[in-house]
Amino acid sequence: MAEREITVAGHFGEWLQGRAGAGGPVVLVTLQPAGLRLRARHRAGAGDVPEIAGDAPVSAGRAGALLATLGLHLGGTVGFEMPFAPGLGTGMSTAALVALARLAGFSGPPETLARACIAAEGASDPLMFPTPDRLLWASREGRAVATLAAPPPVYLLGGVFGPPRPTDAADADYDDISDLVAAWGRRDDAAWCAALASESAARCLARRGPAGDPVPELARDLRALGWATAHSGAVQALIFPPDAPPRHGAEALAEAGVTQVCDFAPQKETA
Repeated sequence: MAEREITVAGHFGEWLQGRAGAGGPVVLVTLQPAGLRLRARHRAGAGDVPEIAGDAPVSAGRAGALLATLGLHLGGTVGFEMPFAPGLGTGMSTAALVALARLAGFSGPPETLARACIAAEGASDPLMFPTPDRLLWASREGRAVATLAAPPPVYLLGGVFGPPRPTDAADADYDDISDLVAAWGRRDDAAWCAALASESAARCLARRGPAGDPVPELARDLRALGWATAHSGAVQALIFPPDAPPRHGAEALAEAGVTQVCDFAPQKETA
């Protein structure tokens, strides 16, 4: 039987996430390094909705909802290989939906695919767009609020701290970050953007936890430019200049209780 394979880029938490004003929507600027990709393998077969094999970031029900919204069909079986488990803040569920749509032949505009992802899972990352980290993204509405300057190249050292925290589309318990959004375009250097990311992450940590998070202190000890978090998830990243990775940084994270320690070169990934 014929088998096809496709990969879709994920992300690693957010530069910024919160409310766009006290009563505004939840918005984010995604943090997308190179090399973090979900792989989907499709084996052809009968039916309109594929069987989802093994551990997967999406259920057959969500796959069916996505395909129905797009007016597409995809029989057979689809399996996924993921660099991180779902619920950690790396976009695996959105990436899986994007992969399913493309395996089914979707070639329309990313705005259409975003609306279908919202219909399927209630909240979505902007991973169907070619430059997702240039969007101020309303994640519960599946739309771009604004187009922003591109983030600077940085070196990331991160991992997982705490349990999975899957996104709840009804959860709007975030701080107002309109001041951080307004400041984002004033400068484009890594230190400035890392400082804004650190402030967004600190507000999230104070409001949402987890307790005992060692990453802010590690950022100071390792002289990072700042740190970023998955505002609903468990991955976190120290932000360094692109040409200045820290010595012994991975060991310091592991000793502090961070698991799945990884690093990312500054080249940005594409979907």
